[in-house]
Amino acid sequence: CSSDLITNLVEDCPTVASLPSVYHRITEVMSDPYSSSGDFGAVVSEDPGLTARLLRLVNSAFYNLPSEVDSVTQALSVIGTNQLHDLVLATSVISMFDDVPAEFIDMESFWRHSLATGVACRVLATERGEANVERLFVAGLLHDIGRLLIFMGNPDDAIDCMTRAREHGHLVYVLEQEVMGYDHAQVGKTLLSAWRLPESLQEPVEFHHNPKNARRFGVDTAIVHIADVTAHSLLLGNSGEQFIPPLSDAAWYRMNGADSVSPATFAEIEIQYSAAVQAILSE
Repeated sequence: CSSDLITNLVEDCPTVASLPSVYHRITEVMSDPYSSSGDFGAVVSEDPGLTARLLRLVNSAFYNLPSEVDSVTQALSVIGTNQLHDLVLATSVISMFDDVPAEFIDMESFWRHSLATGVACRVLATERGEANVERLFVAGLLHDIGRLLIFMGNPDDAIDCMTRAREHGHLVYVLEQEVMGYDHAQVGKTLLSAWRLPESLQEPVEFHHNPKNARRFGVDTAIVHIADVTAHSLLLGNSGEQFIPPLSDAAWYRMNGADSVSPATFAEIEIQYSAAVQAILSE
């Protein structure tokens, strides 16, 4: 059965069996009613690379703050604990997939597409007035993460899907179902579940190609779906898909807004995307 195959794929991938300890420790600090912003800052500051990425991001056009932030504790007071917690997750995950074979995919391009989708989620969510838009940034960033597990754990089928997609003009995720009986979205959902991340992240990842199937988090899933198509349309990175996935009418209906993305929205996405790439992907 496909669910067993997916579970085995996730469990057999030791490098991603668990999230970095820094994320779990920050989660513990957040759940402790007696903890302070200094405790949070102390945990993050133990990882100099993570600290540098976070401060670069907070001081970029991603936030467009009026003055420079020079410590994690100060960043907490400016953008809030939940938002910084989500950014730690986003920046930590990117560093976990260093061993994906280069012949499958250009990892720089993969993360550029993922960041573009995350940023598009963030901009669309901000325009809608959603609370804590960083959670949607994370959902967008992680939407294709299952594809990396397929490359690592089932490389022959991954190559078969991508080759056939290129030769016959098909979408990779459709061929994944035909060849393997499951797709990267299902694998991503299973991985997020193994990481004990909230369902508000799991469902948008699982249904980002089929947003009408989302039950509890329909709006979040619609935002991730539209953001993914937008990132493809703007040619910002590539996650292995050669063609632009079809846009779901159900997603527009759930968004309950305009029936297209405005030029101003595209412009804001590109500004924040450049800032995110510079802050997170540069060493």
